[in-house]
Amino acid sequence: MRPSRRQPDELRAVSLERGVVKYAEGSCFVKFGDTHVLATASLEDRLPPWLKGQARGWVTAEYGMLPRATSERTRREASTGKQSGRTIEIQRLIGRSLRAVLDLPALGERQITLDCDVIQADGGTRTAAITGAWVALYDCVSWMKARDMLKGEPLRDHVAAISCGICAGTCVLDLDYAEDSSADTDANFVMTGQGRLVEVQGTAEKIPFSEEQFLELLALARKGLMKLVDLQKLAVM
Repeated sequence: MRPSRRQPDELRAVSLERGVVKYAEGSCFVKFGDTHVLATASLEDRLPPWLKGQARGWVTAEYGMLPRATSERTRREASTGKQSGRTIEIQRLIGRSLRAVLDLPALGERQITLDCDVIQADGGTRTAAITGAWVALYDCVSWMKARDMLKGEPLRDHVAAISCGICAGTCVLDLDYAEDSSADTDANFVMTGQGRLVEVQGTAEKIPFSEEQFLELLALARKGLMKLVDLQKLAVM
């Protein structure tokens, strides 16, 4: 039995609340159980210097954890003067995941920044951030459509993410911290609404895993991700 008493293929309770930030062009408060992330989308009429004059837009992301998102206070990275390697890795993952389902030329020469702030962490913060950031991005695109700012339809598909792992020899879906901290294998899957893979991150923390176990994790992830995409569809109806 899992610490949360869930079945191996059972997600935590997931919610996606839109429009929670007054001034942002798009926003979503996403909850995966006790992991809570606020995602906001901000539209700017500027681009990175290396993109200027190329007739296409850009989507990027920033990620951070509030000091008491975990059981002990952690210092704000701004106070240390630099971001950790983990933070940089996660925000790049979020950006790559969202750009995978975007037609960047349709945005025009504009940038959308997704800010993903972890309010409370109980495992799976990056996967919750990606899933909620898509909803915030959808609302930002809708805001642009309402003002005739787009050259076409930039958002081609949904994208969501979920964690899987092997705990005590069993493949399980959507790890919370109790499982994540003790798992034999930890993996994150990012997938589109059409079921195509965007990114897979998998690590044997203790015991190397087999190809058969990887395929079992992939099947679990696909099942969970299709449920997340259905929740995204309900959220933006």
